[in-house]
Amino acid sequence: MHSYILLNAALPETTGWMWYEYVGYLGSFLTSITFVPQVYKAWQTKSVGDLSKWTVLIVILSASIWLTYGIAIVNGPVIVANSVVLLSSLILLYFTFRFGPGSK
Repeated sequence: MHSYILLNAALPETTGWMWYEYVGYLGSFLTSITFVPQVYKAWQTKSVGDLSKWTVLIVILSASIWLTYGIAIVNGPVIVANSVVLLSSLILLYFTFRFGPGSK
């Protein structure tokens, strides 16, 4: 709460977005594309190599919790980022079973 007051004390009130909303959406975008290269590579090569199922499961759990939190507090950047991360992670999990060892 104190940091919020300190950060906004020097900023004029506006009717539009505040600077931190732009930062939130930028962070949301960057977080969202985290797994896109891995998903694309797994899809192209039909291989998941050394991708750990445990890592993917932890990311799915984490993104689900963050998504629930974002919905509860109605925070767009948190909702957007974690929706995309959750979807990407679910696709990777599918690929680990579809293309992983013992799947053929």
